[in-house]
Amino acid sequence: MANQELVIEAGRTERQYWRDLWRYQELLYFLAWRDILVRYKQTVIGVAWSVIRPVLTMIVFTVVFSKIAKLPSDGVPYPVLVFAAMLPWQFFANALSECSNSVVNNANMIAKVYFPRLIVPISAVIVSLVDFLISVGILALLMVVYQFLPDWRILTLPLFTLMAFAAAMGAGLWLAALNVKYRDFRYIVPFIVQFGLYISPVGFKSSIVPEQWRLLYSLNPMVGVIDGFRWALLRGQEAFYWPSFLISLMVIGVLVASGIWYFRKTERTFADVI
Repeated sequence: MANQELVIEAGRTERQYWRDLWRYQELLYFLAWRDILVRYKQTVIGVAWSVIRPVLTMIVFTVVFSKIAKLPSDGVPYPVLVFAAMLPWQFFANALSECSNSVVNNANMIAKVYFPRLIVPISAVIVSLVDFLISVGILALLMVVYQFLPDWRILTLPLFTLMAFAAAMGAGLWLAALNVKYRDFRYIVPFIVQFGLYISPVGFKSSIVPEQWRLLYSLNPMVGVIDGFRWALLRGQEAFYWPSFLISLMVIGVLVASGIWYFRKTERTFADVI
């Protein structure tokens, strides 16, 4: 009897691939849960850092932009104004960092068994939701202290959270795939995150950007997300700027579509390169 060789490879069609992704959903849950346990189990600083980092950033931004630069807040307590923007930004920054390193960090598993590689970056972004939920609790406490509670607009918050998730996922897929081939990208990602913090409207309102530059500024996908969070949480104190929202939504759509395309194009070589 002739020897037979079994070859395991990714689904040959998009339909098979997405079906495989659904079949391996338990692996997605396992990877996410494993990373959560590694981050928080038997540690104090792991949980504390999720609180300390956004709080310290809020304090610095409040002092610099409110006390020194004296930028307007239109009646909103400045710490609340800043923290409402810190919510989506910290989620995006954490998710982007985790996603960009996810494939390299799981090199041993990727080199040994087949599964849809998209599961790895998706699980990394999901883990960042834990820090996001902790930050939501801090903001809730802050709003109670300042007696500045949201209204019905808070019901739209899941939409803007989904946009932040998609932005991190789209950019993260590009960086995760590039990081496998070019390991220098692990040094570039922290710079991107740090630079993005200063060009995003976290410590200030995007309405201070001159009108002629507003649309160009909105090419930063997090501008529409951050403005949306503030609109949803701050009782509409900041007017909803539809052009910015639509441009950010379009950029996020392009990021996700192109990120999936590039990741799928290169993932067949991960096991060889990694």
